[in-house]
Amino acid sequence: MKKVLIFGITGMDGANLAEFLLNKGDYEIWGVIRRSSSFNTGRLTNFFDNINLVYGDVTDSLNVDSLIYDIKPDEVYMLAAQSHVKISFNLPLYTAQVDSLGILNILEGCRKHCPNTKIYNASTSELFGDVLEIPQTELTKFNPISPYGISKQFAFYICKNYRESYNMFICNGILFNHEGETRGSTFVTKKITEALVKIKNGEQEILKLGNVNAKRDWGYSKCYIEGMWLMLQQDTPDDYVLATGENHSIREFIEEAAPYVGMDIIWQGEGINEKGIDKNTGNIIIDVDLKYFRPSEVNELLGDYTKAKTILGWEPKVKFKEIVKIMMEHDIKTGGKSN
Repeated sequence: MKKVLIFGITGMDGANLAEFLLNKGDYEIWGVIRRSSSFNTGRLTNFFDNINLVYGDVTDSLNVDSLIYDIKPDEVYMLAAQSHVKISFNLPLYTAQVDSLGILNILEGCRKHCPNTKIYNASTSELFGDVLEIPQTELTKFNPISPYGISKQFAFYICKNYRESYNMFICNGILFNHEGETRGSTFVTKKITEALVKIKNGEQEILKLGNVNAKRDWGYSKCYIEGMWLMLQQDTPDDYVLATGENHSIREFIEEAAPYVGMDIIWQGEGINEKGIDKNTGNIIIDVDLKYFRPSEVNELLGDYTKAKTILGWEPKVKFKEIVKIMMEHDIKTGGKSN
């Protein structure tokens, strides 16, 4: 049995990865959870008794060092993060401590205690920021414009530095936006799907959003965790873009999702005065609110996954329309309730 240590196991990707590895049958799963007074293991319910959970925090270097020393994992996945871009402007120091120094603590622990451990670092398309070319590849110059993106740039390069300096097996996965039915409720896709269901059920009146014209390359989490795993099964460590090769605006996501609850969204007004209205009822469903705009906005992300397809044999099996379908059907079933 190979030992795997997952930082961020309670998140969408972490839980999907744990289930994916359990199904392979040859992994002993260890997951790090933060101490909380509220229930935070809901995504792990279906396999809770088949994994080992330990308390920890990537910002606590002594704790991380101790966990790595005790477990000596064969594979480590760094999926823990303050990953909400808008919130990173409100909590820039905390974002940097988690997203930059967190992976450094892991790298140091592995370097000292188990240098042959294979390490995956969750990088991000937000590295490209105010994009300098379309589409973005592994060779596209980084130009991040948020505390989150900038923190992740440090993480990317410290991983590259340790890989080259200490001959460690470390991969950066430059993953474009990926969603799923267990996405956190504060992220825009899940915010949309849950709100539409609640509005339909009379539990919410309106959904307030920021820039509905922002375009993202949206994939499906369960496809992407397979790509993460494939990176660590190679003979040579490297960095890979995982994406779908197509992008869609938040406006398009709303329009695609609305019919599942019997709505047909039309748009009136411009800029911050724009409204999304249900053509069938005349009710205002979407209200564009300046409060939800970022101080600096990434307008268009579009990834080229050619390298991952060529070397890893990976490509996305689920794309935009099916992702919306999966999320809407799930939230209709649960009444738009959070995970």
